[in-house]
Amino acid sequence: MAGAVRELPPESTQQAVGYPSLFLLVALGALVPIVPTGAIVSSAAVVAFHQTSPLSLLFVFLVAALAAFLGDLALYWLGQRGVRSRNGSRWLAALRGRVTPERLAQAQERLDSHQVSVLVLSRLVPAGRIPVMLACLLAEMPLRRFARGDAVACLAWAATYQLIGILGGSLFPEPWQGVVAAVGLTVLFSAAPTLWRRMRGRGSSGRVAGAPGASDGSGASGGSGGSEGSGAPGGSEGSGAPGGSGASGREHP
Repeated sequence: MAGAVRELPPESTQQAVGYPSLFLLVALGALVPIVPTGAIVSSAAVVAFHQTSPLSLLFVFLVAALAAFLGDLALYWLGQRGVRSRNGSRWLAALRGRVTPERLAQAQERLDSHQVSVLVLSRLVPAGRIPVMLACLLAEMPLRRFARGDAVACLAWAATYQLIGILGGSLFPEPWQGVVAAVGLTVLFSAAPTLWRRMRGRGSSGRVAGAPGASDGSGASGGSGGSEGSGAPGGSEGSGAPGGSGASGREHP
């Protein structure tokens, strides 16, 4: 009985159910960025790696890339409608809500200098797709031009996460073990840039806090300004000295 429970469905059944499910989940993840599409593709690659059909991995790659491409085009088209409309749209508002002003400014700067290459790399950088897509929308990039760059991006994205799945599948003899390993590698790959940015942010804030403070300098300047003002003729306590007032204005703009 235990052996029967552990048996997987036949490969024909897995393919008949798996490929449509993969397409729908990846396309939905392109429209709703909450769905972890990278982990889905890696898990599907693990299952395909353990199948006997030599074309299983190729089908996973093609289905994932096509679903991601069509989902991106649909989301970009919906965003274009929001840009052209006076009242915007909920899709455009959702995209804006997921991007901080700093990340949007960085994406716009990179888009201006590198153009389509930034669009190609946006899917390979975790959480980089939405800022670049929003920058393309605000720059009013035509849909055809966006599609050319996004097609290459989706192919590279599908290949990357499929390689993660193949790596996870090759490490363990059982498919479920490979799926767990692939999901772990995907999460690690996705979280690494965020952790790196946080570490850099803490390091830079620590350096700023440890640098010679403006408060010390301002205090010294304020003291000298006050003493000069108090010694100025015709001014009691330095309040009427024009030099003291001007120095204070320059120290604290």
